[in-house]
Amino acid sequence: MAYEVTATRRRPQSFENLVGQEFVAATLKNAIESGKIAHAYLFSGPRGCGKTSTARILAKALNCEKGPTATPCGECAACREITAGSSLDVIEIDGASNTSVNDIRQIKDEVMFPPNSCKYKIYIIDEVHMLSTSAFNALLKTIEEPPPYVIFIFATTELQKVPATIKSRCQQFNFRLVPVEKVKEQLAQAAAEVGIKAEDEALYWIARESTGSMRDSYTLFDQVAAFSDGEITYEKIRDKLGLVGVDRLNELFGLCVSGDSSTALLKLDEYMQNGVSIEQLITNCTDYLRNLLLIKNGITKEALLGQSADRFNKDVLEAWSSVQIERALSIFMQLYRDIRYSLSPRYEFELAVSRLCWLKDYVSPAEVKKAVDAVRPLLSSAAPARVVQVGGGHPFHNGGAEPPVNKSAPEDSESAAADFVSEASGSADSGGAVAEEEEWQDAPDGEEPPDMNAFVASLVSRESQETGADAPGLKESFSGDEKPLPAGNAPVPNKIVPHGGIDTSDAGKVRDAIIEDFSVGEVMLGSLLSLTSSWSVDGNTVKCRIASPFDKMQLLLGREKISSYLSALYGRQMGFDVSVEEKKSAVEEKLPIQVELLRDVFKGAVIGL
Repeated sequence: MAYEVTATRRRPQSFENLVGQEFVAATLKNAIESGKIAHAYLFSGPRGCGKTSTARILAKALNCEKGPTATPCGECAACREITAGSSLDVIEIDGASNTSVNDIRQIKDEVMFPPNSCKYKIYIIDEVHMLSTSAFNALLKTIEEPPPYVIFIFATTELQKVPATIKSRCQQFNFRLVPVEKVKEQLAQAAAEVGIKAEDEALYWIARESTGSMRDSYTLFDQVAAFSDGEITYEKIRDKLGLVGVDRLNELFGLCVSGDSSTALLKLDEYMQNGVSIEQLITNCTDYLRNLLLIKNGITKEALLGQSADRFNKDVLEAWSSVQIERALSIFMQLYRDIRYSLSPRYEFELAVSRLCWLKDYVSPAEVKKAVDAVRPLLSSAAPARVVQVGGGHPFHNGGAEPPVNKSAPEDSESAAADFVSEASGSADSGGAVAEEEEWQDAPDGEEPPDMNAFVASLVSRESQETGADAPGLKESFSGDEKPLPAGNAPVPNKIVPHGGIDTSDAGKVRDAIIEDFSVGEVMLGSLLSLTSSWSVDGNTVKCRIASPFDKMQLLLGREKISSYLSALYGRQMGFDVSVEEKKSAVEEKLPIQVELLRDVFKGAVIGL
């Protein structure tokens, strides 16, 4: 007897034998038993899930000598002919090779003749979505009102390509992928029928590789059985097909968790030297990470993992959080997409492994936000830097203020937030701000950080030596005996005191003086004041202009400080007002006086010169 492949040998011959399609089988059986048989059916679903087999079972159920019956005997002449594919009244047509309208016209001519020996004349059109638009149109009237003895059964893997006019004339049945557990059970039965011993892990691997298709699983089973010598084991499958088992993946990812990138890359090279393809290795790593994510979330179902959860590396599960495993999984998913257009797929893979070695330091955006939210109340309550006078001259910033403790801060802040707070507090206690162009450097181990007061004192002392002038008030200003903050830890407001010798009758000199003083004590306000122009004194108000409305708004925010400075300068209560200057276009600036008069009289506009 000729060899018969497992997919053909185990093709279902009754509704009870359909695997994973219980809803379809139950619906068709009830329709046959109640006599409600439709004239057209449309079966859709993935490949290898039983669409054509169901169509043949339905044909046998309708044409059986004991039928129509939901349980065809399989022994009568009609059942045997349909099973063998030799029945004249059950016509199977490949839609992929019979796409033209002429093929459909032939069907239209044949339906006029009654069946030869069976009760029904049944047309099974596989891959019906391959028919042309003209062929579908020619078929519309026939499937809508066929002769009472004609039944159409359409099968397709791409339902979206079937016209809506065809769908509306058929009863639709959607076939589903077969669950892995049921595929594994069928494979175990197939192995027992041919006397082959098979490990559960090997059968689970075959079931997962088939992705829910029974035909694919049987085909892969035949291939594995051909080199297994009567015993199918996962080790044989791994060695023959170039797979990387869970033990090797445990070793590779264990090295990544420990941060040993050099050994991890050498181990990767060893796997590739053994003949494992990069695509297969990426697939295995992706499956491994997916299983780690399931276990991390408390899912240990063996049907989902393909093997026992105890076989996975516990060190990897403990070292990586769920977010980090998700990040690793996304790296490999993107890697599979990138290698198609990569200069060197191997380089891409080595880069991915190197990234995994520092994955334990990865912090998700959600964790960063949580840490920032925890430290925000502590940072928002910190006191600003104080201003002290050096010998009665211009003010100088001294950040010696210690931020008050925010008693409302949560006690259960994250460790990252606590570290951040300690660093922020330490920088505030160190007594000064770092210039923008300088790079902050921590003091070496065992050394105390430099004292800002001593640093400034040395600078002033060096300047005195170079100029020959003393720096009065230096000892008192930087002796470290500064007055503490008022009660209640209320911050001391900055107050800029004008220096003497300013001619207040000249608004331009007043502008220069306030810019000079504010550039030291209030850098931002001083910078904005330097952008102003057209200073004038109107009674008890000093007025000026500025080009940008935004800069005007920023200046008005500091109006109180500026007014206080001007009041001290003039010796009376003074106000401060700023307005936006009106810019003339380049054309208007070049207009002669005569043209301006004409424009104003006639309410016109200048369009060019």
